[in-house]
Amino acid sequence: MSLKQQLTEDMKTAMRGGDKARLAVIRLMLAAVKQREVDERIELDDLQTLEVLEKMLKQRRDSITQYDAAQRQDLADVERAEVSVIEAYLPAKLGEAEIDELVAAAIAATGASSMRDMGKVVAAVKEQAAGRADMAVVSARVKARLA
Repeated sequence: MSLKQQLTEDMKTAMRGGDKARLAVIRLMLAAVKQREVDERIELDDLQTLEVLEKMLKQRRDSITQYDAAQRQDLADVERAEVSVIEAYLPAKLGEAEIDELVAAAIAATGASSMRDMGKVVAAVKEQAAGRADMAVVSARVKARLA
């Protein structure tokens, strides 16, 4: 079952169960996926759907930071609830050691030796860690290894 099909089935389950908060978030996710499909005139696969969900997750985390800074705990709590629903659809995150292994393998595979090669290394890691690692953390690790 594809990720979009899973979202649709979970939406139906949330409707039947009366879980309005979860239903609203799932509808937002489906709307974002559909919007990208319409904009690009393509049918999204699971990897592209994950990209949409990761973008939504990043937006919510940014909002939480801003709401916390403005001392709006009520709005931050709503965003945190949405984050927990979105994260349920993402694959398990890689650990620190796994990220380090991927970075080391990418550096070896690309033959990177300086900071000028950072883009190639990050791209190589992104292919393998799509949806399972925060790319900001990966970039920091690559930068530390190449510096």
